[in-house]
Amino acid sequence: MKLKKFKSLFTSCLFIIIAILITNFSVYTQGRVRIVNEEKPENVELSEPIQTKHILVSPTVEKRPEFNQNIVVIGESKQPKQQITRPNNSFGNLSNKNFNQRLQQAIDAKIGIPYRYGSTGPNSYDCSGLVWSVFQSAGTIFERTSAGNYWQKFESVSEDEKFKFGTLVFFNKLGHMGIVADENGFYHASSSKGVTYSPFAGYWGKRIVGFRRIPLNVN
Repeated sequence: MKLKKFKSLFTSCLFIIIAILITNFSVYTQGRVRIVNEEKPENVELSEPIQTKHILVSPTVEKRPEFNQNIVVIGESKQPKQQITRPNNSFGNLSNKNFNQRLQQAIDAKIGIPYRYGSTGPNSYDCSGLVWSVFQSAGTIFERTSAGNYWQKFESVSEDEKFKFGTLVFFNKLGHMGIVADENGFYHASSSKGVTYSPFAGYWGKRIVGFRRIPLNVN
């Protein structure tokens, strides 16, 4: 009889202990903090910020420095052509007008080319070399020589022809020469400016020796 009561009491105590353990385990598991390991998937670009529980991670964007330097373009520097006077003079007939056009074009093409003594071009000229070259280009052929020899070779002109386009003008005891543009100035190879137009007023007008004319039929 006593043995049955002891077994019954032991069984009841065992059930109570098991019930207490189960209850405590359930409470324990509910109170645990779940830890989630958030990892960035492989091969995925960071297009937007990734937010975790405590840290905000943003993709790093490198800022380019501002470019404040002046841009310099390096290239061949060309001196601009000088503004030149285009005379309206002619020798009177159509053939001469055509010749004057060719002569003017030949002069224009040489404006700004530098001076060099004894040179007839194409990269440099002296005064008599320029005269010879432009008349050659216009179709009038004669021997290349010095300013003094041109003075001796070609005929003098009348008063009304002195300042017509194409007349030769001589300066400084026949040491320099040029081609008349009109009554205001002339073209020549200047030792300081190269092939250029200069006015008669002032320096050059006071140094004129005289004028000569190259016949158009010189060949």
